[in-house]
Amino acid sequence: MGILEKIAEIEREISRTQKNKATEYHLGLLKAKLAKYRAQLLEPSKSAGAKGEGFDVMKSGDARVALIGFPSVGKSTFLSLMTSTESEAASYEFTTLTCIPGVIEYKGANIQLLDLPGIIEGAAQGKGRGRQVIAVARTADVVIMMLDATKGDVQRELLEKELESVGIRLNRPKPNIYFKPKKGGGLSYNSTVPLTQCSEKLVQLILHEYKIFNAEVLFREDSTPDEFIDVIVGNRVYMPCLYVYNKVDQISIEEVDRLAHRPNSIVISCGMKLNLDYLLEQLWEYLALICIYTKKRGERPDFGDPIIMRRGASVEHVCHRIHRTLASQFKYALVWGTSTKYSPQRVGLTHIMEHEDVIQVVKK
Repeated sequence: MGILEKIAEIEREISRTQKNKATEYHLGLLKAKLAKYRAQLLEPSKSAGAKGEGFDVMKSGDARVALIGFPSVGKSTFLSLMTSTESEAASYEFTTLTCIPGVIEYKGANIQLLDLPGIIEGAAQGKGRGRQVIAVARTADVVIMMLDATKGDVQRELLEKELESVGIRLNRPKPNIYFKPKKGGGLSYNSTVPLTQCSEKLVQLILHEYKIFNAEVLFREDSTPDEFIDVIVGNRVYMPCLYVYNKVDQISIEEVDRLAHRPNSIVISCGMKLNLDYLLEQLWEYLALICIYTKKRGERPDFGDPIIMRRGASVEHVCHRIHRTLASQFKYALVWGTSTKYSPQRVGLTHIMEHEDVIQVVKK
């Protein structure tokens, strides 16, 4: 019995089993087994096959955004509109067969946009180059899920299921669970909140499935068994995702209104170039990027060439970006902008910068 058959068997068993107090341990065990088999599926096979052409593209720019969607939803048209790269677009499926990179220039930042081939149902099992496409998506900072507005919510659910089964968690925070395997001493189990979905017995059963008998587990929130399994496996990627509904010029205004009010969703039309500027604004927010301008002593700030950092970056991060030896020679910095109480404010290395701040570094 191959891994795929085992996975299908367990999924059937889960769908057959009623959810109640008596079956929660059984379901927890099945979920642990399922996660284990899926992890085996994702691991590359030991026997080296013939080398194909490389699929992934070298990371460049300040951030990386992956375009994921079914064939013929307008990914290539979107790439051609947003960047100076021309990606072949046609009215038949699988026009794009490999990963095509482009660069969006916005607010002084270079954002790498990857046009990936269309995903089909069963991509997680390797159908239609699905595994390579999903592997590239894991390396992105934000996923843009392109959906056809004329198809309703079917595509969104299928794509979420495919990404979920390979360990990509969209728009979800990391579970607040402390887990540490030990050499001996059995299982130490604690929680700082009342748990309604996990119990000590269930945690023990799941750990036994992974052959872990000695560990320290501390729940800091009321988590589900699935989230606990994610913490044990440890290779899950938590990333923000924008659901972009294309082709809104072909549906009714009521339907557009319904889609636009869904969380993390944006409606656009590549054919009529509608709402693309708002999409860029939202993308900037999701990437959590900020611009920081530098200033030399006695001169005006250089507004032409900003330093692009992530939100929450400190003065030390800015120094490392300018030059790696600057932080060791740092005396103090003068900062103008919204992160200060008054301008200019004299600050140290730990000061947190904000968008469009101006910094002048004084060396020892």
